[in-house]
Amino acid sequence: MQNDLIIISEYCTKSHIEPSFISLLEDDGLIEITEIEDKRYIPVTQLSDLERYARLYYDLSINIAGLDAIHHLLKRMEHLQHEVRILQNELRFYRDIE
Repeated sequence: MQNDLIIISEYCTKSHIEPSFISLLEDDGLIEITEIEDKRYIPVTQLSDLERYARLYYDLSINIAGLDAIHHLLKRMEHLQHEVRILQNELRFYRDIE
């Protein structure tokens, strides 16, 4: 399991990201942090989300509330795309029957 975790302090140093930014993301429920023996870690599975949030925050100056809104819209879009794929598959099924 420890191979699936990244130490936040090291990530922040290498990525030039403030640790307080990651704490803000955690406080807003955008990422989950794991704490083991007084060290804070982020799961590797959330790394792409963290990098996306960092780009939006630092490069585009989008605040945490904006990141939360973007997160919600992206999740909604993924859900809608999934529904479209299901409907397309059903449509193909009924076309093949005819």
